[in-house]
Amino acid sequence: MPTARNAKGSDLFCANDDESIIFGVQSKGVSKRDTVPLGVNLDNLRSDWWVITTLAKEDRPVCFILKMQEVKDLCHRSPAENNKNGHPSHWLQPNHYDQPHFREAWHRLG
Repeated sequence: MPTARNAKGSDLFCANDDESIIFGVQSKGVSKRDTVPLGVNLDNLRSDWWVITTLAKEDRPVCFILKMQEVKDLCHRSPAENNKNGHPSHWLQPNHYDQPHFREAWHRLG
């Protein structure tokens, strides 16, 4: 079930047939193999699972499936003093999410 446009948190909620398993998915799409912005505070990340799609506007997009903790563990942080707005920023570098065990790993969702 998709969520409302621009809602905070998950973009999609998934459930099995008897709804005994329910989880949120955050989707991030980039037009090329690029960095994925995560914002200033990692505590604001809510979704259990993340799907990062590269080549999102092409005929053959590529998806990477990560758990929220993997996103947090792999992210890069820029200190507040390095940013114009005075806040730290976090993002995923392509070489951190573009790994064979994440690539098209839909089976990880169970």
